[in-house]
Parts: sequence; C-alpha cells; structure tokens
Amino acid sequence: MRELIRSTIGPLALALCLIVGFASVTVAHHSFAAFDMNASKVLNATVKKVEWTNPHTWFWFDVPDGKGGMETWGAEGQSPNFLDRRGWSSKRLKVGDKLELTIHPMKNGDKAGMWVTAKRPNGEILLMGGAITDP
Repeated sequence: MRELIRSTIGPLALALCLIVGFASVTVAHHSFAAFDMNASKVLNATVKKVEWTNPHTWFWFDVPDGKGGMETWGAEGQSPNFLDRRGWSSKRLKVGDKLELTIHPMKNGDKAGMWVTAKRPNGEILLMGGAITDP
C-alpha cells in the first residue's frame, strides 16, 4: 500500500506543479501591465509593416517626430483568429496606408502601445475589438 501511495503522489505532485505553472504563464501573458491604460496617445501614422502572427498581431508605423524626421512606432493588436472572426484579414492594412491611430502607450516610454482605434482618411474606423465601421 505504501508503494502504491508513493508511486501515485509523485506524478500527481508533478501534474499539479505543471498546471499551476502553465496557469501563471497564461495569466501573465494576458496582462496589460506594460501599457498605461489611463492614457491615450493619438498618432498620425503610416503603415510600415504588419505582423499577422500569434499570439498577438503587431502593426508598425512611420510617425512624424515633429522635427522633420520619422520615428517607428508599434501597436499590439488582438490575435489573428480573434480578428479574422470579426471581419479583419491580414490584408486589411497595407504598407503606405495612412491612419489616425489611438493607442494606450507603454508605461516605460517606448514608442509602442496597445491599439485602441484607428481612423482612415475616408472615415472608416478600425477598432481592435474587431469592429470595422464604414464611413
């Protein structure tokens, strides 16, 4: 009986450790701690690159720096699967597209943030919640 208990407890303890470990990684992955959720920044942005990848999409933009040059800014978006189900596709934004982009900026001051909304020159609104509003 003692051998049965000993041979059962080891694997159960390992399984419990793995479950707790994976749960903490999952919770950490979905943290918004890096973003200043109480602040918004509006950028006049030109699409530079689209990364339609898991676990989150990333969009890169050229943004005027106010001194005649350009800076590269990034915006994290939802997962491709989430966006696909809501009418987006990897071709929704193309290099060169112009947007008025609103983000929650990074707390550490990096030139990046979490996509909130964007407006095209024709009035189309692109929400990262998946909605697309035609002008």
